[in-house]
Amino acid sequence: MADISNAELEVLGVLWQQSPLSANEIIERLNEQREWHEKTVKTLLNRLVKKEAIGFEKEQRRYQYYPLIAQENYQQQASQSLVQRLFSGKVSPLVAGFAKNNQLQKDDIESLKALIDEWEQEND
Repeated sequence: MADISNAELEVLGVLWQQSPLSANEIIERLNEQREWHEKTVKTLLNRLVKKEAIGFEKEQRRYQYYPLIAQENYQQQASQSLVQRLFSGKVSPLVAGFAKNNQLQKDDIESLKALIDEWEQEND
């Protein structure tokens, strides 16, 4: 999967919430958070099409954009890439960093314990 910039990810996030959408509809949704220029968004859409992250269909004189990659798949690949690049493929230093900085909530810890329990049952 091609690298997706933070700005491209915001555009893709809009399409994960609802699709297909026209460029103008995407701009409207993005502008709910902060102001985006039409030309910038259209450039980002073109980049995402070239990266095969989104596709489009032409309806009369408008393009309707939709994601080609699922949000969950992207998150999984991006998180694996992050762990590989920053932590040599080891997850524990990442989690330990969050724990040391008190950024783990009780529900995070419970979720992690449940994942570990599930993994141990499947891999025994």
